[in-house]
Amino acid sequence: MSTRQPRIGVVGGSGLYSMQGLEVHDEIELETPYGAPSDSFVLGAVDGTPVAFLARHRRGHHYPPSDVPYRANIYGFKLLGVANLFSVSAVGSLREAIEPLHLVVPDQFVDRTRTREATFAEPGAVVHVGMADPVCPRLSALLVEAAGAEQLAVHSSATYLCIEGPQFSTRAESHMYRALGMDVVGMTNATEAKLAREAGIGYATLAMACDYDCWHERHDDVTAEMALGNLRASVDNAQRVLRRAIGELPVDEASSCGDASRALLQAPGSMPADVRQRLSVLFENKLSDEAEEPE
Repeated sequence: MSTRQPRIGVVGGSGLYSMQGLEVHDEIELETPYGAPSDSFVLGAVDGTPVAFLARHRRGHHYPPSDVPYRANIYGFKLLGVANLFSVSAVGSLREAIEPLHLVVPDQFVDRTRTREATFAEPGAVVHVGMADPVCPRLSALLVEAAGAEQLAVHSSATYLCIEGPQFSTRAESHMYRALGMDVVGMTNATEAKLAREAGIGYATLAMACDYDCWHERHDDVTAEMALGNLRASVDNAQRVLRRAIGELPVDEASSCGDASRALLQAPGSMPADVRQRLSVLFENKLSDEAEEPE
């Protein structure tokens, strides 16, 4: 299996367990140093463009947000040569203007998770990444343009608050998040964005607003039934947007943003052999014997 062939990857969130228009060529199970990914990777083509698809929560929705094997998922995409990754997820809206069934392409994340492994760094491998701009502007613009072409309501800038879950917010939390300037609330994407940046993979989110959380006085508080109902109505729109965006991204185009601001500070020659082997997939030639040691 080549680790060099660029592919477009898609992470399907709640309600999106398969991909419309994907001509399936293969389905493979991978093992990674971080365990098994959420599901097998479905490899195929969308209108001739190679794509690797993974169901974040596993088909049938087996994994709650905190138990998704995020590191294994991102590592698996890297093994497959993925350079650009689209992520689809359900969110609650914290703004009047972001109505249920609208699409949102966040450009910022705030991470309030507490129990997850959200880095590939470990003793013997010190990794720092810049997260000032956590998504790839090229991929995000493609999603916004595709949604517009499909004549769908889309918000091109938003701050995504990532909470631990699986519980929804309390009313006090929902009002606090609004006061702090958050726009949507979800449970998965900040973790993925951090790991994708460390792995040198460009990342962008297509979020589906399913409810008004519990802050809106004129709308019912969010329930699982409400969220799932609106989610089903949104999935077809997300599929159309993804298909169009994938068609506009050249398959051989490497990410211009995933690798730009990460730094492996540990000198490769001083790493334990097992650590160096694990990270060799993520950092490729930067772990060669000739790699420059940090000052």
